[in-house]
Amino acid sequence: MNDTPVIGVLALQGDVREHLIALASADALARPVRRPEELAEVDGLVLPGGESTTMSKLAALFGMLEPLRERIAAGMPVYGTCAGMILLADKILDPRSGQETLGGIDMIVRRNAFGRQNESFEAAVEVAGIDGGPVEGVFIRAPWVESVGAGAKVIAEHGGHIVAVRQQNALATSFHPELTGDHRLHAYFTEMVRAAG
Repeated sequence: MNDTPVIGVLALQGDVREHLIALASADALARPVRRPEELAEVDGLVLPGGESTTMSKLAALFGMLEPLRERIAAGMPVYGTCAGMILLADKILDPRSGQETLGGIDMIVRRNAFGRQNESFEAAVEVAGIDGGPVEGVFIRAPWVESVGAGAKVIAEHGGHIVAVRQQNALATSFHPELTGDHRLHAYFTEMVRAAG
């Protein structure tokens, strides 16, 4: 891999375009990923916000579930925001029927923990490893992490709840950094991809 990593955004549903823009501003070559052959060509992957149940069903429909699980298990750097965080959880506290996860982070996640769409909010969040002060977190029907296992490291909390976790090459946030002009988390993830390459 050269100095510019190729980072995909899972483009089945959700705020794909905003992540592509944020990654490009963080000096990554960003591209949408919908099929296994596109997944094979990226150095890292972002799982965007959206609707986690719909995303897992579409991933199954597009033949992406197993390829995604295999790449994540093999150590491909991956970053999940909001619904993407739910997909990366080893366990969901209150899954919908037929909802599957990809796994990758030893954590238990509660869906829609911060409330419904109309209870969305923004908050300044201190994230360990991110310099320059707190990041602006946009919480939209956001999950929170109930608990983490030994392998996972809590890197941010808000209101007494875990909202960002890292485990080796996997990163997850409850909130949407791609909806702000602040691309430091995308830059942090791009560095994770570089380090893994």
